[in-house]
Amino acid sequence: MEDQSISLDLLRGLQPLAQLDTDRLRELVATSHRDCMARGSVPFDILDRNGRLTYLIKGELMLQFADTSTAVIVGGCEDAQRPLGRWGTQPISAKAITDIELICFDAEMLDIMLTWDQLLLSAARPNQTGESHVDGGKANTDWRLMSGMFTTQNLTRGAFAALPPAHIDQLLQRFQRIGVKRDDVVVRQGEPGDYYYLIESGRCQVTRLVAGTPLTLAELKPGDAFGEEALVTESTRNANVTMKTDGMLLRLDKQDFIELLRAPLLHTLSLAEAQRRAMAGAVWLDVRFAAEYQFDGIKGARNLPLDEIREAYAALDPQKEYIVYCQSGRRSSAAAFLLSKRGFRASLLEGGLRAGVQREAENEIDKGAP
Repeated sequence: MEDQSISLDLLRGLQPLAQLDTDRLRELVATSHRDCMARGSVPFDILDRNGRLTYLIKGELMLQFADTSTAVIVGGCEDAQRPLGRWGTQPISAKAITDIELICFDAEMLDIMLTWDQLLLSAARPNQTGESHVDGGKANTDWRLMSGMFTTQNLTRGAFAALPPAHIDQLLQRFQRIGVKRDDVVVRQGEPGDYYYLIESGRCQVTRLVAGTPLTLAELKPGDAFGEEALVTESTRNANVTMKTDGMLLRLDKQDFIELLRAPLLHTLSLAEAQRRAMAGAVWLDVRFAAEYQFDGIKGARNLPLDEIREAYAALDPQKEYIVYCQSGRRSSAAAFLLSKRGFRASLLEGGLRAGVQREAENEIDKGAP
């Protein structure tokens, strides 16, 4: 079971965990499992090479190999710094010589963390000319400090989890770094979408004009992102974003955003596939206004208007799969992107209700044809 008492010093003595920084190790602690086993136990699961990494942290463990040779591993020694059954000759069985303690980690999660951390460090280093890999300045960005974007949740289930590995380095290199001043308007309501933004430092306020009166929607902090909705839906900006302090922003132009972020994060389902998944337990999510939903919403669907998505994350079940729809697919594409970026499993109905109804009608015609 999850054990929060594991010390960071203990993790720093294990390889390759020792390569991670303190914040990343804290995240790893929250996902770890610690097992205690009695003398004489035969912990075959430590040889699981697919799902997890297991380390001996206390006691003595005997490993037996295919050639009948054996080796004794003692918790705390140099050999115990490596995951059991992972490096060198592979054992075929194990037996506890004394009472032992093991600590286990999800292998896929650790590999993702290590991959990103190495690329983030590489992107922060200046090249041979002294320039940062991020356009727009010599000052280097330590991407790992942007905790809002590069948390373990985002890397394994969120904004960047769906990125093909080849996209990661391209993404970091294509960001432009720009300085901004207090009261600068970065995004204006009604203008076409041109960039996706990450906040490296500083704070900004999101407002929308409603009947000529500015309404505050949110305050954004370092690590937060904005500007994606207009890029996903190919529409104009629906709010203003104004700096509350001086700061530094990282921006990605529209074409790079579409190529490197939008495409991997947006998963489209046909009506037939969406219905199949709904029968298997996926939740329909109608992101239109309540008046639209009441008129022709899918039976059993949950109504969560697009403009309320950001405030409703806590009310959604991260264990559920969501099928997002609207009338045309435009609003649902933005909602599905926001949910996927937040770590939810979200897909959108191809073409929205309009296309779905049309396809159903065509299918009925086909069935009735002679």
